[in-house]
Amino acid sequence: MSGTKPLALVTGASSGIGLELARQLAERGYDLVINAEDEARLHQAAQQIRTAGAQVDVIRADLRDYDQTEHLVAAVRALGRPLDIAVLNAGVGRGGAFVDTDLADELEVIDLNVRSTVHLAKRVVRDMAARNEGRVLVTSSIASTMPGSFQAVYNASKSFLQSFVQALQNELKDTNVTLTSLMPGPTETDFFHRADMDDTPIGQQDKDDPAQVAGQGLDALLAGKRKIVAGSAKTKAQELAGKVLPDRTKAQAHRKMAEPRSTEVDPTD
Repeated sequence: MSGTKPLALVTGASSGIGLELARQLAERGYDLVINAEDEARLHQAAQQIRTAGAQVDVIRADLRDYDQTEHLVAAVRALGRPLDIAVLNAGVGRGGAFVDTDLADELEVIDLNVRSTVHLAKRVVRDMAARNEGRVLVTSSIASTMPGSFQAVYNASKSFLQSFVQALQNELKDTNVTLTSLMPGPTETDFFHRADMDDTPIGQQDKDDPAQVAGQGLDALLAGKRKIVAGSAKTKAQELAGKVLPDRTKAQAHRKMAEPRSTEVDPTD
């Protein structure tokens, strides 16, 4: 049966939303190419995904690095199969006040969330456009809709992705290539721990189920929708509120959720 199923690529697939996206694509009849930086967790993920009967190719690559991103592209092309779906999901966050965080950490957010997504999209979308067929899901965030006090670079990176996807949607509107933006809210993954945000209200609150987020995202992708705010009713209500609140109010609200409890002050602004 090898090669008879449609093929999907999922980056950041070793855990969290990415793992759920890959697992559910397998359940929907796709073979998978999965990528992440952590090789051990990536192979563990592959074992889970294969239980759905999918062929799974594992390609370890650190997408912050140009050459390793090119390695991923070359490995996918070497399979000799058209890529029906590309899920550009890999991303990282960094919490804390901008004046206190390390520059290297902030540039890592930009390299993975922004630069690698543009890099992969350039390769993948060109191939799809040449075939006049394909679907791309980009994991953005509800954070893209608000200034991210104490998470400034992360929110800005997701705002970039929203604008980027919307522009490509317009450029490709007369083709059979579709792009969908997946906008989850706070989700139960290791994202906030890795972002050093355990000591924040948002890090400690109840979060959405990654399986629910992934399922809603794939439904939107396969329906050709432009974007989907995925997760609980609370997350969807937050997105609606964000459409009417001024940016200054949203920035202050974000501060209340993302400021570390150990450094909280009573802001006068």
